[in-house]
Amino acid sequence: MDWQLSGRHIQAGDYRLWVAVAGSGPTVVFIHGSGPGASAASNFSRNWRAFADAGFRVILPDLIGYGASDKPTHVDYTLDLFAGTLRAALAEVGVERATLVGNSLGGAIAMQIALDDPALVDRLVMMAPGGIETRETYFAMPGIARMVGDFTSPDFTEADQRRLVTNLVHDPVHITDALVAERYAVARQQPKQVLSTMRVPDLSPRLGELTQPILGFWGTEDAFCPASGAQKFLAACPDVRFMLFNKVGHWVMVERAGEFNRHVIDFLTH
Repeated sequence: MDWQLSGRHIQAGDYRLWVAVAGSGPTVVFIHGSGPGASAASNFSRNWRAFADAGFRVILPDLIGYGASDKPTHVDYTLDLFAGTLRAALAEVGVERATLVGNSLGGAIAMQIALDDPALVDRLVMMAPGGIETRETYFAMPGIARMVGDFTSPDFTEADQRRLVTNLVHDPVHITDALVAERYAVARQQPKQVLSTMRVPDLSPRLGELTQPILGFWGTEDAFCPASGAQKFLAACPDVRFMLFNKVGHWVMVERAGEFNRHVIDFLTH
């Protein structure tokens, strides 16, 4: 079908999050990662239609500080802030139970919500999730080091944006001019605090508390989150499987979109 996203601002505590919805059926929430200019629609543009076609209600929220959501300058961007505002927004749109699909920071948010409110989360889909290493480990990763250095400089340019988003993939053919322009328009509105104050704790000691079925994906060329993190899930979680893809970077759902969509839909329907 020719699905169209229907989006609006949802009050989430003291802030407004932009939430887009398409399709009907069991709810699947796509939670995007961090980085200058990120938004749900840009991160999951190659995925959400397949899920709506498969009979799911797709929800695409822009996290606080990102996309079309509020971007306050007087707060620290902690994992509790991201998870708390997202849970409030989901409650406002009537979500009582859902599968959470999280990439990078979105993976950490999905795990935090599942730990805080297990009854809300039916299943988890992780793509190179954050929140399972120390801050020092992440900031030593080349992709994160370049992202923080470029975005926090006073003269962040569209060329910087192109370079940063290209670092997310192994093959730059996936990075279009339209994607760069879309993300740069958002990045120009983002306060520097979004990255400079971001705090995501290491949740790896609590992975064993995630009792929901988990399907995970990782690219072996990931420059942001080390692919060795998959083994932490496999060792700790009671019901988990991970797929590793060679010649793929941080965005499995982009570089292997067709495979990702098929595997996840099969996981959700069987």
